[in-house]
Amino acid sequence: MDIEVLRAEETWQQTGAYYVRIQAMARKHSIPLRREFDEHDGPQTKYIVLTDSDFPVATCRFYPLDTERAMVGRVVVLPEYRGRGLGKRVLDECERWLRELGYRKALIESRDVCVGFYEKQGYTVTENRIIHGDTFDCVPMEKTL
Repeated sequence: MDIEVLRAEETWQQTGAYYVRIQAMARKHSIPLRREFDEHDGPQTKYIVLTDSDFPVATCRFYPLDTERAMVGRVVVLPEYRGRGLGKRVLDECERWLRELGYRKALIESRDVCVGFYEKQGYTVTENRIIHGDTFDCVPMEKTL
């Protein structure tokens, strides 16, 4: 693998994030594009894209909640690239960027089946409740950066 990290601030780079999300989430879980791409996919949103020989293979996004907290989400790795540490890597790169921008906390609404992954990355469950979304049940989590 020839993995490169992009801080996707240009349209062509953001398209890589969208590609991974369409292939690995929308298509796999039959999520309509109107639901996969929401009001948080806009000019204030930051994207990390991992590429393998210029081909997008993993992504995540974040957007500000206030001056100290940001919401991380849409952490996705193409199925054929899973199990290679790319989920951890894309999240680490996201957290690095958050710290550089001065954020102190990263929040995430983890799919219930992914809580263990985020716990291994240092996130903790913040509320003992399930968020019932249109597609997945999620658990609120956070990490102090």
